[in-house]
Amino acid sequence: MTDEWRGWQEAAETALYGDGGFYRSPEGPAGHFRTSVHASPLFASAVARLLVETARELGTGPVDLVDLGAGRGELLTGVLAALPAAGGPAVRAYAVELAGRPPGLDPRIEWCAEPPQGTRGLLFANEWLDNVPTRIAETDADGVARYVLVRPGDGTERLGEPVTGADAEWLRRWWPSAGPGGRAEIGRPRDEAWARAVATLSGGLAVAVDYAHVREARPPFGTLTGFRAGREVRPVPDGSCDLTSHVALDACAAAGSGDGAPPELLSQREALRRLGVSGERPPLALASADPAGYVRALASAGEAAELTARGGLGDFGWLMQRRG
Repeated sequence: MTDEWRGWQEAAETALYGDGGFYRSPEGPAGHFRTSVHASPLFASAVARLLVETARELGTGPVDLVDLGAGRGELLTGVLAALPAAGGPAVRAYAVELAGRPPGLDPRIEWCAEPPQGTRGLLFANEWLDNVPTRIAETDADGVARYVLVRPGDGTERLGEPVTGADAEWLRRWWPSAGPGGRAEIGRPRDEAWARAVATLSGGLAVAVDYAHVREARPPFGTLTGFRAGREVRPVPDGSCDLTSHVALDACAAAGSGDGAPPELLSQREALRRLGVSGERPPLALASADPAGYVRALASAGEAAELTARGGLGDFGWLMQRRG
């Protein structure tokens, strides 16, 4: 890692995925932040139901489950455990992750660095796109959008050359300037990554889940931040912390749309409620009829409430795109 000025995309790529980068550490993402997968097994159960629905719609043979940005395989492990023991679909599970395969992982899970081509089933990307690095732009005092440069050793920033070409066109279409001092994460790399991922499906459903925003409500100063050991920290691209920013999911939806039904954007709260995760408390009468069952149902309702909470995990965006 040198201390020369670099664009944010290049600096973050090295810090996250280079030799000794943050995402190659043994503890994985779970050592630094908590996702819906870690919050409750109800999340994996909901994904299992979505996989069964997708298999039913496809109607043929084994179904594929591809987890993009699989961490240490937590989601796939939970989904396989939640599938019905009898009468459920035969599943081929693929964990897509740059880090090495963790020891003790379920042998049914195939570990790979790229999503396999031609799969039929469910491709699921939970908090993956927010870690696809982007260039960052800031509007100067004269109203010119310029690339933001960063010094990897300490995170100091300065403005560089004006934004031009395809990046400038992306800003015009998807993230209009908020005026001098306004910042934007140029989401073209995420659009392209999502389009490539969706194209690997020959049939089925692709889902991206992330903190997100849409064109009508872009944050005027961007969302780039860092996380380390469960705490939000200043984003410094030195490999010591996660680097993340919210995703322009509407732009990704446009990039990934092809054959199949139009893409759908909804909140995690809406998506999980469709899949049976509501957060409603069990009826009080159950406390008398089945005290132990009431306690279990109450705990489950608390976990469901966290997954669907406004101002928290429930505000995640779900982008759902069908293929074939």
